[in-house]
Amino acid sequence: MRHAAPGGTVRGSLDLLEKTLGRPRRGRLYPPLDELVLTVLSQHTSDINRDRAYAALRSRFPSWEDVLRARRADVETAIRAGGLARTKSRVIQDILRRVLRDQGRLDLGVLKTMPLAEAKAYLRGLRGVGEKTACCVLLFSCGRPAFPVDTHIHRIARRLGWVPAKATPDRSHALLAALIPPARYLAAHLNLIALGRRICRARAPLCPACPLRRRCRFAARRAHGPGRWRGLY
Repeated sequence: MRHAAPGGTVRGSLDLLEKTLGRPRRGRLYPPLDELVLTVLSQHTSDINRDRAYAALRSRFPSWEDVLRARRADVETAIRAGGLARTKSRVIQDILRRVLRDQGRLDLGVLKTMPLAEAKAYLRGLRGVGEKTACCVLLFSCGRPAFPVDTHIHRIARRLGWVPAKATPDRSHALLAALIPPARYLAAHLNLIALGRRICRARAPLCPACPLRRRCRFAARRAHGPGRWRGLY
């Protein structure tokens, strides 16, 4: 059976989130290459550890040319606070090497004017860059209509029934990008992440406190038998 989540239901839920959590605005604004490295550092770690790793990297190596020329072990040491430093140091230097080869300089400003599909494809062709990372760079740094789906948003979308319960993250990206109006991508992304961190947690979700509880099939099922639904979605 084909899954369908009415756009009006999604928009109404986003309205409720904005009424409850407010309409967030873009905070930091980094150049695209900086945003890309920052997002790589964010993988599989907290925002606090990501920011510590990024600050340490820029303090130790003031320019991306310095990072590219550095010994990998030194880059690894600089970003250790972000976790998976051995893998991420390799990814970062490989990305810088590829960007320099392709663009002739360590700059990704071209992403702001490339056709959107081409820009996303270019980013996804870089080592260690998936759909979420590509969308983060395009949305936050370039102001392009791309909707990043992280683990919180993926979980919430399945629980609400916006996407099928067995949807993959890539499938959720495609479905949610079609359901959410592009002008609301930024606010929707930030508010859904806030909801996932504070209330719609993977374990012990606080369903009675959720502003979307009356629209959520997971909350409805859980209300009829909390133990039975624990661990789903």
